[in-house]
Amino acid sequence: MKHESLEPLQVDIAASQFAALGSEHRLSVLRILVRAGPEGLPIGALGERCGITGSTLTHHMKILAAAGLVKQKKQGRSIICAAAEYEVMRALSDYLLSECCADCPDK
Repeated sequence: MKHESLEPLQVDIAASQFAALGSEHRLSVLRILVRAGPEGLPIGALGERCGITGSTLTHHMKILAAAGLVKQKKQGRSIICAAAEYEVMRALSDYLLSECCADCPDK
């Protein structure tokens, strides 16, 4: 599910994004893309760095893209490059931290 607005997340959207990160492989792929910077990586280089190739990598990328956590450039039916969606990840992080310490008693 792609997200047009970066307003505060609704619980169902946050839950779908966290679900997409619920795989060690997908979390690894996203961390590699974060390290690569905003230009991302060619899909072959991504596969080499994470040790996942072919249809398995395509499967994981599809889930991450559907959650809005990565963007992909395609040529025909092939993914040629992938990059992390930093603003979406910031919104997800903000969702977790938005009420940090709200119930703590004043000291």
